[in-house]
Amino acid sequence: VQLQASGGGLVQAGGSLRLSCAASAIAVTNHAMAWFRQAPGKEREFVVAISRIGGRAQYADFMRHRSVISRDNAKNTVYLQLNNLILDDTAVYYCAADSRYDVSRTNDYTYWGQGTQVTVSS
Repeated sequence: VQLQASGGGLVQAGGSLRLSCAASAIAVTNHAMAWFRQAPGKEREFVVAISRIGGRAQYADFMRHRSVISRDNAKNTVYLQLNNLILDDTAVYYCAADSRYDVSRTNDYTYWGQGTQVTVSS
């Protein structure tokens, strides 16, 4: 199983990025898919998830109105559109997948990608 995260980069505060998570050997439609992030010196935290059934999204409060998660079943890829980025959004963003539940905010997903760096500058 491989989750290939991409799309990170350096962006000015207020800017946008779209992260991608391309899955192989699993189907994103059969898994809860999520994004987490980890900033330097901090623990990994939940950002957003999309449910296995129905594609419903759950957002962390700090991302609720600044991001959109979506799923392209044909491309077997999950996207995270990040808008109005702030300095505190600087982190490595990881995608994760798990078939055990419909959707989860917990940090115990079975499959993890390698992460993509998002750096927000002032």
